[in-house]
Amino acid sequence: MKIAFHGAARTVTGSKHLITLKNGKKILLDCGLFQGMGKDTDAMNFDLGFDPATVTMMVLSHAHIDHTGLIPLLVKRGFKGHIYCTPATFDLTQILLLDSARIQEEDVKYTNKKRRKVGLPQEEPLYTVDDAKKSIAFFKKVKAYKQWYRIDDEVDVMFTDAGHIIGSAAVTLRIMEGGKPTVITFSGDIGRYNDAILKSPDTFPQADFILMESTYGSSLHAEAAPTTDVLLRYIHDTCKVKKGKLIIPAFSVGRTQEILYALNKAQLDGKLPKVDIFVDSPLSMEATEVVTSHPELFNKSVAKLLQIDDDVFDFPGLHFIASVDESKNLNFRQEPCVIISASGMAEAGRVKHHIANNINDTRNTILMVGYCEPQSLGGRLMRGAKEVSIYGTRYEVRAEVGSIRSMSAHGDYEDLSQWLSCQNPREVKKLFLVHGEYEVQTIFRDWLLKKGFGDIEVPERHSEIGLG
Repeated sequence: MKIAFHGAARTVTGSKHLITLKNGKKILLDCGLFQGMGKDTDAMNFDLGFDPATVTMMVLSHAHIDHTGLIPLLVKRGFKGHIYCTPATFDLTQILLLDSARIQEEDVKYTNKKRRKVGLPQEEPLYTVDDAKKSIAFFKKVKAYKQWYRIDDEVDVMFTDAGHIIGSAAVTLRIMEGGKPTVITFSGDIGRYNDAILKSPDTFPQADFILMESTYGSSLHAEAAPTTDVLLRYIHDTCKVKKGKLIIPAFSVGRTQEILYALNKAQLDGKLPKVDIFVDSPLSMEATEVVTSHPELFNKSVAKLLQIDDDVFDFPGLHFIASVDESKNLNFRQEPCVIISASGMAEAGRVKHHIANNINDTRNTILMVGYCEPQSLGGRLMRGAKEVSIYGTRYEVRAEVGSIRSMSAHGDYEDLSQWLSCQNPREVKKLFLVHGEYEVQTIFRDWLLKKGFGDIEVPERHSEIGLG
């Protein structure tokens, strides 16, 4: 048995891990887009590193686009197996893939318009809306957490709640080879313990091999003040004191709902300033509807709040923006307001236009509320860039740039360590660190060695390693 790491290897995005059995069967764990990798992003997404037609089956950890975004390309290039996931992951993935396909088409349309002017050949999108729709037919829902489910005569799968977004799961495979079982667990993305909305990550069966995310493997998320208090301070300082606009790039799935939940609670407590708050993202609106439709996955605090508030993501002063014209009108608005818009790394979508239209004004604030790849627009702003390029135009950064690190849906090193605490380190033959920047991963590896895990590897992209 072998495993190859075709994405999220010494980088955070592009999750793709391929297990090959001795009999030639191949199991793909996730198939995600690389994001925020600068000029290399398109080439990295085009090069899967394997032939999709040879993949027997796929198991999906959760719906985020850096874990799902190349599924239509996988199918387009010949994959014909089932894609196993939880019901909530299926619901979210449908809308995310269609949105991603629309972005692929729009980006190529924009690029080709410029290429035509200089006589360059036309480009094709990675995949189209039709490709995305076709890929949905390959999904198969596994309804229960913490139960073994047979997906092949040699392979069983168990999903355990990862606490990252609605429907997210750590994936444990039990593979029979030569009459002997091998247990492999892939963490997907591990959430926070005591999350505001979701249940804490669950325990998982003892594993022989573990693939573990390490995005915040060298960090603690603790803020000097609670997250909601920091969010309210930015709203007050920007909208009430400076009379400006607060622009919040936020992932449509997970982060947007967390912000809305925090603001709803603040409104119920009488702490939310009277200011218009716009969610300018049709995808965020759809995602919020999906999240709302799965109350069985909320933690006890949210379940209790639902007894007195039938929609914990809505409150007076909140407006969802659907049309392009409504979005453009926000640029001409003079009154202070909050604009929450995708994407979280500010690499695509409407938020990029909002940043471009507001970055030159000292009254305004751009507030980052999660992880950003260093080369992404959000990453450059967080590092203190004085000037940035947006759609080919240079902008001086005069707006305030802030961040709330504690709002990440990724666990910090204490959360990651707690997730591993259900394992006997002596029985884990090898632990692979994936989904992280290499410098962070080396620090986290040293931390785990002290915890008793003896063989820890940080694989390179496209490397293949035998599992004995």
